[in-house]
Amino acid sequence: MPASLRQRCHVVLAGLVTLATAAVVSLAAPAPAGAAGGWTETGSDRADPLTESQGLTSVEVPANSPNRYTGIGTVPLGVSARGWNHVGDPDASYDGYYIEPYQRDSGNSKMYRVQAPGGAWSEYVHTLGPGEALNNSWDAISPDGRWMLSGEWGTMTRLLVFPTPAVNPSTSPSANLPQVSTVRLDHAVRDVQGCDFSGPTTLLCSSDDPDGSLFGLTKPLLRIDLSAAPNGTADVSGHVTALRQLPLRSSCSGSFEAEGIDYDRRSGVLRVIVVSPGFCVLTDSKTYKFAQG
Repeated sequence: MPASLRQRCHVVLAGLVTLATAAVVSLAAPAPAGAAGGWTETGSDRADPLTESQGLTSVEVPANSPNRYTGIGTVPLGVSARGWNHVGDPDASYDGYYIEPYQRDSGNSKMYRVQAPGGAWSEYVHTLGPGEALNNSWDAISPDGRWMLSGEWGTMTRLLVFPTPAVNPSTSPSANLPQVSTVRLDHAVRDVQGCDFSGPTTLLCSSDDPDGSLFGLTKPLLRIDLSAAPNGTADVSGHVTALRQLPLRSSCSGSFEAEGIDYDRRSGVLRVIVVSPGFCVLTDSKTYKFAQG
C-alpha cells in the first residue's frame, strides 16, 4: 500500500489516548449488505488502526492458534531500524509457516519475514527484477506449500511466483529469493492489497482500486482462476473476475482503503479489512466477514 495510511495512522496516534468511548458507542451501524458475487456479508469486527490495518491470516498449526494481523504497530523495532518500515498482508502455510511481506521506502529489494512452527524467525530478501515495483503488499502461499505468490502496486497484468521461503528446500536466508515464474492475467488489476488461495487454482483478492474503470466498481473483491497450479517452472494464466464491491461504510466521508484478505478453508469464512476515512480510521475501520452461498 502507499504511505497515505501510514501517515494517517501516525497523525491520529496521539488522539488514541483521549478518544471518548461514547463516540465509539454512538457510531451508526448500517445493516450488512446482501449477497453479491456469491459472497454474503455475515458480520464484522473492529480493525485496530495500529495492529490490524494492513493484513490478516488464519493459522492452522499449532492447533487452536489465533488469527494473525499486521499493522504499523506490529513491525518490530529491530526490523524498522534496518529500513523495513512497512508490512503488508501475510499468509500461513497449512503446516504452520507464517510469512510477512516487507518493503522499504527506497532500494532494489523486498523482504519476507518467516516464522517457523517452532517460533524461530528468519528473513529472505528478494532483489528486484527488471521493471519490478518496489512495493510488497501481500503474499499468498499455494496449498501445497511450495510456491508463494506476490503482486505489485499500480495497474498490473501479472502476479509474481517465488519458491516459498523456508518451506521450499531450494531457499536459504543467505541467498537471494528468486522469482521463478509468473501468473499472466487476462485482465488488468489495480492496487491489489491481498490475495489468498481458496483452492489449488483459485485466488480471492482485495483491490484498493479507487478509479473503478477496470471493472465498473471501486474497491472490488476479485477472483482469479489459474489455468494450472503454480509449479515454479512454467508460467500460468489467470482469469480475473470482479465479484462485488467491498463494504464502504463509515461515520466519516472520504476515501476508504481496502487492505488484506484471508480465506479460512476450515470454516469457509472470507475476511477482508477495510480502513475508514479520516478520523474514523480510529473508530469504525472493520474486518468484514463473508460466507459463500
